[in-house]
Amino acid sequence: MATIADWLGAGCLVAGALLSLAAGIGVLRFPDALSRMHAATKPQVLGVLLLLLGIAFRLRSPTDLGMILLVAIFQLSTAPVAAQMIGRAAYRSGRLDRSLLDADELAERGPGGGSAGPA
Repeated sequence: MATIADWLGAGCLVAGALLSLAAGIGVLRFPDALSRMHAATKPQVLGVLLLLLGIAFRLRSPTDLGMILLVAIFQLSTAPVAAQMIGRAAYRSGRLDRSLLDADELAERGPGGGSAGPA
């Protein structure tokens, strides 16, 4: 049984490393802030979670599993907030190509997409 867990762990580690590599390449190669934000959050989070799963398959002690679970929860709770803040800052500073947006719900709020006052 330990051999199967080790092989599963190795597979998760390789898959997580490849996703993290793809995220890093995407951050370097994508042209605008929103594309980079996507590359920095979605595949990176899945890559980190796969790496954590691979480590969990390898270590298998309750103390280590608890710490891995805390790291996973922290990663899942901070990455969406970071992506939201990056996208918001890029929109407000005008560092994105508005022609690439399918829908621009913030355009009606005025310059910078800030609040137009009390609703």
